[in-house]
Amino acid sequence: MKDISSTFIILCLMHKTAAFLILTLSSLSADEQGGWKTLLNPELSHWDIFMGVPHTSVEGLPEGTPQFEDVRKGTPIGLNKDPKNVFQMQKEGDEDLLYITGEIYAGIVTKESFENYHLSLQFKWGEKRWKPRLNAKRNSGLLYHSVGDYTDFWKVWMTCLECEIMEGDTGDFIGLGRVRADIPVELIGEKYHFKPGAWPMIIAYEKGIQVGRAWKSVDTEKPNGEWNTVEIYCLGNTNIHLVNGTVNMVVLDPTVNQGKGWQPLTSGKIQLQSEGAELWYKDIKIRPITEIPDTIKSGAGL
Repeated sequence: MKDISSTFIILCLMHKTAAFLILTLSSLSADEQGGWKTLLNPELSHWDIFMGVPHTSVEGLPEGTPQFEDVRKGTPIGLNKDPKNVFQMQKEGDEDLLYITGEIYAGIVTKESFENYHLSLQFKWGEKRWKPRLNAKRNSGLLYHSVGDYTDFWKVWMTCLECEIMEGDTGDFIGLGRVRADIPVELIGEKYHFKPGAWPMIIAYEKGIQVGRAWKSVDTEKPNGEWNTVEIYCLGNTNIHLVNGTVNMVVLDPTVNQGKGWQPLTSGKIQLQSEGAELWYKDIKIRPITEIPDTIKSGAGL
């Protein structure tokens, strides 16, 4: 009888434990179940803000704020100072949206550095544009593996790798600061475009090393006003850009020179740019990875 009773009690405990696990799992969001960490909340608690150099056309700044015609060479406003509310959290139904006015060159920067991850976000363009890009393509950027000082590039952005977010050019690669990377490319006209499986060449910002930009392979960006999904897979020395589910850039063996010679660049903070155009971001999330899915590697030619 004791053996039967003990077995019954154990079965009950196992049942309760299983029920508890099921209840706990069901209470988690899909993101939490998938290992995702959400980076947006109403308090922007995961981010710092670095405000760059205001153009001479910007109105309503605190008295005495330096303004410059060339915003790449002036005096930045600085860290966690946003007098024009360039970065604002808004609510759309149940969703938290990050609204960026674009009026001043600036960056919103994660407090944490990341390595070996899958990052996903959504963005859509607004209508407003500002000097000095009043008549240029709407522009922002997802800057990853960001290191160094906030003022390394144009007095406003850290040294980094960029997944471009620009009208018609989303997914392009640009290196900001003293960085290099190998990109499998083919020359089309005067531009180097990513081509899966092609022979890699060095793409760098520094003059004399080749060129500072690699253009995407395909354009899958949706019309202005519609939400686009941008993803990057970063694992070791391999980085892959996707726009609306399609691979359009591969960045291999990135290195950085911060005065101590060229070193591998495989981790860092994440920045989102304010660069002369209004736009919204939402569903910004990140999760650790130990491998890149075969379907993604196949699309990348790896």
